[in-house]
Amino acid sequence: MKLCDLTLGTPEENLACDEVLLDLCEAGGSDELLRLWALPQYFVVLGYANKSSTEVNLAFCRQYGIPVLRRCTGGGTVLLGPGVLNYSLILRTDDSRPCQSIPATNKFILERHRDALAALACAPVEWQGQTDLAIGGLKFAGNAQRRRRQFLLFHGSFLLHLDMGLVEKALPLPSRQPDYRVNRSHADFLINLNVPPDTIKSALAKAWDTAGVLDPIPWDKITQLAREKYALDEWNLKF
Repeated sequence: MKLCDLTLGTPEENLACDEVLLDLCEAGGSDELLRLWALPQYFVVLGYANKSSTEVNLAFCRQYGIPVLRRCTGGGTVLLGPGVLNYSLILRTDDSRPCQSIPATNKFILERHRDALAALACAPVEWQGQTDLAIGGLKFAGNAQRRRRQFLLFHGSFLLHLDMGLVEKALPLPSRQPDYRVNRSHADFLINLNVPPDTIKSALAKAWDTAGVLDPIPWDKITQLAREKYALDEWNLKF
């Protein structure tokens, strides 16, 4: 598996990058990938089917210049930015691999991440809900996926030092919750790992046995998709 430690300059480019890398692998341009990125700018990301009017405090985000974007995968709405480390895995889906179905993919990836982070968290790491990782019932990682014919994109974020007060202001309670949340506020439901990002990066690279780096990177396609899709309200606010 190749490693791609790549943070681009804007939220739009970073979301576009994941989709372009999935397309690249599907077209035969690369084998499996692990991408790591962390943008020092706050922005909200809706899951593909989320309604912006119910999942985001749009007035607050507009007032404080927090962009609201939509990703190509499912799952819930999140606040990303300083204090969050994001990762993206692009894995094969053929029958000989452990990712031949959605449940099998969740199990394969989340159990590996749970084991890789257990020593760093200094507490038992739990797999909760469908795709959450938690400590003592408090969530520190959420994940989502998109599947193509030969490859899938499985990506998510780790809360390391996120401003939970800002999460409370930018995001209302989600309209859909995992059972273990029991209607808790963001401040009462989320937890930071308080681990340096480079430590998490090293643990993930080791867990996925990365070797080599992605080269070349399809810069033109990333820029084009960011401009023609992820920068448009027609995509980001369509629901």
